[in-house]
Amino acid sequence: MADARPFHWEYRPEPITREIFRVEGGRPLLGIVPISGAKNAALKLLAAAVLTGERCRFENVPEIEDVRVMAETLADLGVLVEHPAPNIYEIASGDVEWLFVPLEAAARMRASFMLLGPLLTRFGRVIISNPGGDRIGRRPVDLHVDAMRALGADIEYRNGYYFATSPGRLRGADVTFPLVSVMGTENAMLAATLASGKTTIRPAAQEPEVDDLIAFLQAMGAAVSRTSPDTIEVEGRRRLRGASHRVVPDRIEAGTFAVAAAVTGGRVTLEGSRPEHLPAFLDVLDRCGVQFATGQDSITIDATTVGPGMFRPCAIETGPYPGLATDLQPPLCVLLTQADGRSTIHETIFEDRLEWMSALRRMGARISIHGGHEATIAGPARLHGAETEIGDLRAGASLILAALAAEGTSTIHGAHHVQRGYENIERKFLDLGARIERLEEGTVSTTS
Repeated sequence: MADARPFHWEYRPEPITREIFRVEGGRPLLGIVPISGAKNAALKLLAAAVLTGERCRFENVPEIEDVRVMAETLADLGVLVEHPAPNIYEIASGDVEWLFVPLEAAARMRASFMLLGPLLTRFGRVIISNPGGDRIGRRPVDLHVDAMRALGADIEYRNGYYFATSPGRLRGADVTFPLVSVMGTENAMLAATLASGKTTIRPAAQEPEVDDLIAFLQAMGAAVSRTSPDTIEVEGRRRLRGASHRVVPDRIEAGTFAVAAAVTGGRVTLEGSRPEHLPAFLDVLDRCGVQFATGQDSITIDATTVGPGMFRPCAIETGPYPGLATDLQPPLCVLLTQADGRSTIHETIFEDRLEWMSALRRMGARISIHGGHEATIAGPARLHGAETEIGDLRAGASLILAALAAEGTSTIHGAHHVQRGYENIERKFLDLGARIERLEEGTVSTTS
């Protein structure tokens, strides 16, 4: 491990430089794109590593801003975090010196709250700030807190921080959520691994990233299993061991590049993707008439014959897995601007997720928003280049898709949002033949 690079905490309330994407549209994407490890799995896996003092090794970790922030947060707690090679992290939590997750970390990344369960169950106490993340609607952590209390924790909220303690080991219990919560399920599961007795979690989230976390916990020696689609059971252990794990592919990234191929009239193979993790998304593509073929670990999108302007309109509705992921709704909205007819969107997860569509309208999309949850898209729209601002991670990636499909050049401000969750996104688009560059604000460039 002589070549390993340890992390050191360096709080940056804003990116050092504000950056933009400049995109010249009108070029079909062609080629093969490798799909990175899943952001929504990697962050939880890194948090789970603090359940043991032994070394844990993770492969296929995406090189994204959110992972860097989680690694720095762990290092600030006194956890040994090493990054010996690209996409590989090694973590050893033998001595955690500082059971305090500061506001700075929480403000930059909502997943920092995933440290509540593992730190509390292993060390008996933690102080953790209310989390931040994208502004796409209320995402309260009450479900996480209630789950910890059900397991016997004492938790008080003061001045923006949760003060959590456990008088002894947490106790197994029935954890019942009023609605499906992915992070709530994961936090409860992590806390239960070292609790005394049996814990039953229902309704448990069914996302592939949750099952990826279960697989890692089982490799650590945890007695955790999904006993029915919406039920997870955990028999607490006194200690867990170190383990190695390869992060599952990112289905949201796969969906994003699939739409990019479709709206540009291209042909792209998503290498390393898992078709079985995208049932609702592939169903939407099928209903829209997008031609695709699936392999064991690949999906090929071919829009060279049936392409933009020829897709069928569709009604889509987001929901917990195996329903359509809310993170795939923004890119699909770009696809629906190129359908021949009127499509409808019903967003059931986040009340502010449709706000980004105002930027899409500035590019020529014909969209009517009804309340905070429903929208109508009339297509096909002739998209044109525009200057827009990214408001959140998934909207940012979707504005890039719209710019790739548009005529002319687009300037997209707030590139740092996209860096939070997509590894080398502009490099991947360039390799497919796109004209895209990332520049500092105020930079003038005539090349792409």
